Amino acid sequence: MPHVSIEEHPVADRAAGPYALTTGPDGALWFTLVHGGRIGRLVPGEEPTSHRLDPDCGPTVITPGPDGALWFTEYEADRIGRVTTGGTVTEFDVPTPGCGPFGIAAGPDGALWFTETAADRVGRITVDGRVTEFPLPVTGAFPSAITAGADGGMWFTLNQADAIGRIGTDGVITLHPLPTEAAAPVGIAAGPDGALWFTEIAAGQIGRITPDGRITEFPLPDRAARPHAVTVDGDGTVWFTEWGGNRVGALTPEGSLTTYDLPTPGSEPHGIAVGPDGSLWTALETGALARVTP
Repeated sequence: MPHVSIEEHPVADRAAGPYALTTGPDGALWFTLVHGGRIGRLVPGEEPTSHRLDPDCGPTVITPGPDGALWFTEYEADRIGRVTTGGTVTEFDVPTPGCGPFGIAAGPDGALWFTETAADRVGRITVDGRVTEFPLPVTGAFPSAITAGADGGMWFTLNQADAIGRIGTDGVITLHPLPTEAAAPVGIAAGPDGALWFTEIAAGQIGRITPDGRITEFPLPDRAARPHAVTVDGDGTVWFTEWGGNRVGALTPEGSLTTYDLPTPGSEPHGIAVGPDGSLWTALETGALARVTP
């Protein structure tokens, strides 16, 4: 792996908590301020802006929708939010109270799919706000991140059930138990080869699962690093954050694994995504977005 340069771009104070981020259709980075009750926007090289929400709603994961808007979960408010690139916010209640929506991703059916961490459900919301909920066949599973797979299904992590799940657009759910006990998977992303990549925050491993359920695990050099979020770049390299290790890591398709220290100690990296400039960007809960450029 090449050396990288890492630059931090302050976007909020430490109390606001940049958490997850994504590239929007407008060529900007959009990010959640989980403790600040805001959705932020950053065009690389410009000053950040933000859009105010209920201060206690806990905006968590954000993703581009099929309608040209950004969609996000409100973990504390049990809502799904939508913000246009012009800043107009609309919010939709999830029917199950106390469900704790967390992960969200666009599906192949023109809807958004999300996880309900505290309700053992996966939800589906249409762009006009109609919500359907699908109960999981397990309890206390804490479904977390979710992503669209190349096989037409939605894949998600079950943090407390140590499994990876798949739900089809028909609502059929399949679970794949992990080989490692107490792995506590969190982040998940689709790779260009049709496989899914995920983090095992409690086991210090990166995992890969094929659509037919074959799982491979890659132990990290620091098993206490607490890998959190994951994304895959255009070359098929898997990038992930080490929340406990204050690092970002990269795993190439050939199996070469390298980690890179972040410049500020204790910066708490969470979400990671490929930015509009082709660099990797990660959200630091201490108030910045970091740009990682090979």
